[in-house]
Amino acid sequence: MKINPTIRLYLEDDHCFETAATVVAIQDNRIAFDQTCFHPGGGGQPPDTGIITWQNGESAEVTSIQVDADDVFWHICTESVNPNRIGENAQLAVNKDRRLALMRYHTVLHVLNTIALRDYSGWITGVQIGEDYSRIDFKLENFTSVLAVELEEKVNAVLQQNHPLKAYYISEAEFHQRDDLLRTLEAKPPITHGQVRVVEIEGFDAQACGGTHVHSTLEVGKFSIYRTDNKGRNNKRFYVRLKES
Repeated sequence: MKINPTIRLYLEDDHCFETAATVVAIQDNRIAFDQTCFHPGGGGQPPDTGIITWQNGESAEVTSIQVDADDVFWHICTESVNPNRIGENAQLAVNKDRRLALMRYHTVLHVLNTIALRDYSGWITGVQIGEDYSRIDFKLENFTSVLAVELEEKVNAVLQQNHPLKAYYISEAEFHQRDDLLRTLEAKPPITHGQVRVVEIEGFDAQACGGTHVHSTLEVGKFSIYRTDNKGRNNKRFYVRLKES
C-alpha cells in the first residue's frame, strides 16, 4: 500500500513542538503518521527526539526520524509498536528544550557563515549542530586566532540588532539563478516538489535552508568561539557556544 508523503508542520512553524496525528503505517518500531512536528535532521541539524502519547495514555519514546524515498517520515521508537494501532490518533511532542537549543545554534551559524563568506571568502565544508555546542568548518585562507576574535565580535553585533527571521519558498528555477543563497562548498540544499526553502534574517541575510530557527536574532544569546582547529587546507574548524545574554 502506497503511503502519502508526511506533512511537515515544522516547515510552516519552527515553533511547532506538538500536534495531533493519525498513524498510517507501522513497521516493527517505526511509525509513520499523516503529519508530524518532528524535524528529520539535515544540514548539520540532528533529528528531533520526543514522545508519542496514545489515546489510552500509554506512550512511546521517539529516538530518531528517518525519511524514505517517498518522503514518508518514520518515527523510530525504542520498542516495537502494535500494528493494530494503524488508524489510531496520537499526540506527538518533540523534546522542546532540545529543539530550542538546536534552533538557537542553527540560527547563529547562519550569522557566522554569512560573515565568514562576506568578509573572509569562507565557504562551509562541514557542520555539526548540538545542544551544548556546535562546530562548523570553513575553507579559509589566512586562518589566525585574530580572525576568530573578529568573527566573534561581528556575530555578537548582529545578534544584538534583533533581526526578525522568516522562511519562504522559491522555485527551483529561481534558486538556480540565486548564487547568493548558497553557503556550502559542495553540499546542496534539498529541492522538494520543485521548490527550495529560504530562511531570511531580515535586513542581514537569506540562504537556502530546511532547518528550524528562532523568531529573532536577539533570542540566540551570547556567542563565543571557544576553540579552533586547523584540519587542513579546506577545513578550518570553529567550536562555538551560546549562553543567555
